[in-house]
Amino acid sequence: MDSLVSTQWLASELRASDLRIVDASAFLPEHSRDPALEYEACHIPGAVFMNLAELADPARPGLNMLPSAERFASKMQSLGLGDGSRIVLYDDSPVKTAARAWFMLTMFGAANVALLDGGIAKWKAEGRPCAQGKETLRHRHFTVWSDDRQVRSKDDVLANLESNAALVIDARGPGRFTGDVAEVKPGLASGHIPGARNVYYASMFKPDGTWKSPDEIRAVFDAAGVDLTRPLISSCGSGVTANVLIFAAQLIGKHDVALYDGSWSEWGSDPATPKETGAAR
Repeated sequence: MDSLVSTQWLASELRASDLRIVDASAFLPEHSRDPALEYEACHIPGAVFMNLAELADPARPGLNMLPSAERFASKMQSLGLGDGSRIVLYDDSPVKTAARAWFMLTMFGAANVALLDGGIAKWKAEGRPCAQGKETLRHRHFTVWSDDRQVRSKDDVLANLESNAALVIDARGPGRFTGDVAEVKPGLASGHIPGARNVYYASMFKPDGTWKSPDEIRAVFDAAGVDLTRPLISSCGSGVTANVLIFAAQLIGKHDVALYDGSWSEWGSDPATPKETGAAR
């Protein structure tokens, strides 16, 4: 299974016994939407709902920080996602939250995970069937495993300011990156990590919500001044849209991209961390 699948492909595989479909929609408070209610009102037949809010570790300093491998495996087993499954993720979120679910599943050991190109919006636009209510799958063993090489901490990013070994890419909108748009969270500074490049996550998508082609994705990175020969550290506001850039990078065959788990919610709330404002230097 490719890492990006079409609605036509999914429709043809819908009844496959090893296929698991997951609605990974999540929204920001300003969206005023309830992902669980929207799932119950209309979801792709057979899909279960992954509550991303339950997969954040509230004991850690940043927003949406990764859970332990044990907690993640337990949640996946309860959803019926486990070893040997082919998992297709989709969302209907402006912040493309299926990419966050993809990152967690692959980091925690799932071997065959894909995103649905265009999400459920494209599915519905094509007149394909929706199901209502909740769906459950039989519990399935999910091996506890984690690849921490794909994650960077605040200390790692601070050390990188000295070594300059990797390039930080920031998925937030341009106004937040430059500091011209103030952060909403009280006590959170404006600006960006010194030396970072701004690659707005929304620039990875066509107007219809499908992903851009590999050549177009390369052009987006190039226009942002990203040297793709260097290792990358992806950051954003709270560790969600940074995963869009990680997925986009793997679509063009670049895999040495790590997630700064705490992202700006951690960096910007620490008075001791260095910060820059204005355009990338």
